Amino acid sequence: MAASALKGLLVPHFLPEHCYDELILGFNLLHLPCLKIFISKGLGFAIVAGSLMVKLPQIFKILGAKSAEGLSFQSILLELLAITGTMVYSISNSFPFSAWGEALFLMIQTVVIGFLVQHFGGHTGRGLTFLLLYLGVLSLLLSSLTPPSVVMMLQASNMPSVIISRLLQAAANYRNGHTGQLSAITASLLFAGSLARIFTSIQETGDPLMALTYVVSSACNGIIMGQLLYYWNVPVDKHKKA
Repeated sequence: MAASALKGLLVPHFLPEHCYDELILGFNLLHLPCLKIFISKGLGFAIVAGSLMVKLPQIFKILGAKSAEGLSFQSILLELLAITGTMVYSISNSFPFSAWGEALFLMIQTVVIGFLVQHFGGHTGRGLTFLLLYLGVLSLLLSSLTPPSVVMMLQASNMPSVIISRLLQAAANYRNGHTGQLSAITASLLFAGSLARIFTSIQETGDPLMALTYVVSSACNGIIMGQLLYYWNVPVDKHKKA
């Protein structure tokens, strides 16, 4: 009974049946092809699960401070473009959910942050317009009206979008002399997730464009992490008074 339940849990979500036989029944833990599949699937689902809350610390920090000080709305828009591109491209190519599922949850949380930046900046109407426009564009991209060539171009634009979005945020941090309401927890999780996604993208999709996007994303997230550490003890209020 227990063996049947375990097989139902692992096959086919984590392992194909022949790998279940090798790793679980045969206890052949040195079977590298199957071991790579198991590690990749496990990491993929862990990233998806973690994405449910990865930006919640950032959202709560903004709500608690009633301020989005230090957050660049332009950076958020470009990050949203990159996340949307990954999600649409993955759905279009029928990639397994474990290879891209975090994009869905990151998209929702990033949209919320974008609205909060506008709201606490005194532009609630602009924030609502942003929400409506984004939902309209997303619906169009996911529909059959969007040709595959546009989806491919959207994914190809991810790398410059990620680079520019992170550089905009890094420039805002440097200009302000602090990282404002930027959440260290969120930044750390994004950095760790993008690093893990390099492996899972190669293993699960075999798509070099997806893998390269995460390599670039990891490097850019590393820059923000470095700034968070550098400005760790710099108070925001002190700079406001300076």
